[in-house]
Amino acid sequence: MLYRKINTWNNLDWWTIALYLTMIIVGWFSIYAASYDYDHVGMLEWSGRSGKQMVWMLTSLALGFLILMIESDWYDVFAFWIYFFIMTLLLITVFVATDIKGSRSWLIFGPVSLQPAEFAKFATALAVAKIMSAYRFNLLEWRNFIRLLGIIFLPMALILLQKETGSALVFLALFLVLYREGMSGFVIFSGFCAVLFFILSIRFGNVLWNNGTPLGEYVSLLFIIVVVLFLLYNDKKRKIQLNKYLLLAIAAIVFISLIVSFYVHTYKLTWVAISLIIVLIVYILFLFIKYRVKRYLLLLLFPFCSLTFLYSVNYVFNKLLEPHQKVRIEVALGLIDDPSGAGYNVNQSKIAIGSGGIFGKGYLNGTQTKLKYVPEQDTDFIFCTIGEEKGFMGSIFVLSLFLALVIRLIFLAERQKSTFYRTYGYGVAAIIFFHLAINIGMVTGITPVIGIPLPFFSYGGSSLWSFTILLFVFLRLDASRNSHL
Repeated sequence: MLYRKINTWNNLDWWTIALYLTMIIVGWFSIYAASYDYDHVGMLEWSGRSGKQMVWMLTSLALGFLILMIESDWYDVFAFWIYFFIMTLLLITVFVATDIKGSRSWLIFGPVSLQPAEFAKFATALAVAKIMSAYRFNLLEWRNFIRLLGIIFLPMALILLQKETGSALVFLALFLVLYREGMSGFVIFSGFCAVLFFILSIRFGNVLWNNGTPLGEYVSLLFIIVVVLFLLYNDKKRKIQLNKYLLLAIAAIVFISLIVSFYVHTYKLTWVAISLIIVLIVYILFLFIKYRVKRYLLLLLFPFCSLTFLYSVNYVFNKLLEPHQKVRIEVALGLIDDPSGAGYNVNQSKIAIGSGGIFGKGYLNGTQTKLKYVPEQDTDFIFCTIGEEKGFMGSIFVLSLFLALVIRLIFLAERQKSTFYRTYGYGVAAIIFFHLAINIGMVTGITPVIGIPLPFFSYGGSSLWSFTILLFVFLRLDASRNSHL
């Protein structure tokens, strides 16, 4: 037993631990800078944010040490038990949590508040890894794929019930893990198409050409046609020549319809595009009946699901989203300019980052952050403090730390002999990358504001604890990789 403990410490990836320590320390200084004012308290005083964060940091280090002391088999054996416990906690939170800023996601224990949604990330990553490491598991079997979807979507649904959209979206990062383990890239592409259709429908849905054709809808329909034709054209085993003729015929119809609509008789071009999609659906159905190839049946799903999603976007946007969510999306897409309202956070964040220039204004010298012009500047918008005080170079340094961490995690995941270890490692990398991408996009105005913290930097015990658990469980698994061949 003693030998195994010593071997564990010898096999630990100290580079990753060094990155972790660097990030939480830099994050701590950033939190102090973000919460600092001219009547400031000391960095270690409990009444200040940095003092409280220091407590969370120390407890996180203790938590990481405890995780490393537990046998690695424990995480495999109890993966489902951990998952079901956290799911139960999420369900309880829906009913007992206090309403805080419109969401019911925090459990309060005296002076301490915890957000169970944060801990659902590592629990779900463990459960996904456990399923995929089962004997003779095949991701391409529909039954297995549906099980994985259930594991991923259950916490998303429970967190959405708590009205925490941002935290729920994080679990979509686990689809990158499925892609690494053999899932068709077409699933990822379908997700990209859904985002594209949503943006086109909302951003350009009311933009009309001079013939009255909605630009967003028409471009989306043409995109569906192009994708279906591409998939048909690349079918090397069937009637390739016929597909070529079909491609030329559809291209000619689209071109002629444009000429007629603009110069002969005005009408909505979307009807032509929809008719062409129906023709393609009938043609694919004919191929399936003739050749009995499952691929054609699956290909039918793309135009059908795309049309269904495209024409449900407006209903979802206008009927299902909360008013503040709609406004944030409209601000991000440039539909409205509300610098004093819904767009205030992002506008002030961009001002703070832009004012930092190349080298920044210096530590504790940021005017935007010191005068509290940026809301949530020590939590979700912590990056704007770095950008203002350390400038472009400081921002690049922080992003480089994250890049190094994600690359290191991928390297560690690839060297694992166990499917459970490798899959969990990719889950850690995917979740951290998703948080980074959305948070940076949020503070720079690229993505809507959805309340996602910057890992290891944003103030908060739940966030720091959850990412510490997520990371150190993988470090513990990696340290024992040679004993689980």
